[in-house]
Amino acid sequence: MGYCKGRCMIGPSILNSDLSRLAEECQRLLDAGADYLHLDVMDGHFVPNLTFGAPVVACLRSKFPGVTLEVHMMVSDPDQWIPDMASAGADIYTFHLEASSDPPATIQRIKDAGMKAGCGIKPNTPVEPLSDLAGSLEVSLVMTVEPGFGGQKFMVDMMPKVEYLRKEHPDSNIEVDGGLSPATIEHA
Repeated sequence: MGYCKGRCMIGPSILNSDLSRLAEECQRLLDAGADYLHLDVMDGHFVPNLTFGAPVVACLRSKFPGVTLEVHMMVSDPDQWIPDMASAGADIYTFHLEASSDPPATIQRIKDAGMKAGCGIKPNTPVEPLSDLAGSLEVSLVMTVEPGFGGQKFMVDMMPKVEYLRKEHPDSNIEVDGGLSPATIEHA
């Protein structure tokens, strides 16, 4: 039932890692076959949780110079953090459509800073506005949980959004985020 076109990739979140051993945890994920690392950055405003920022990304970049680092920015003002994340060495900057007052301008700022642009939507957001942007994105992200906390149940009812994006943009990179496990991976 998978929705991959070409090669599917796995980018595990480090959200539930032991932060006192973060480099070891990331190496373990990479050794297990991860294609890239997904870094959930939360500001305590866009979502109620607070995680880490550019200094942690910079530390991971120094430890893993050849690994793609995607920062998933669950923040109220995504434009504010673009320069810091670019300087820290993030490769992909994925912001939330709901948090940007001008998504095309945010996308351009990300690209101007030397990163690839991604945009995500929360479960209650319609997919069409994300689809409208997909041609200018490297990653279109569909949340399959409510953003802000790890360990939630996979929302299979979000998969029609992925089907829609795949139909409209067959060559796009479409990412699903949340609740994935060996029991749910086939749905994604």
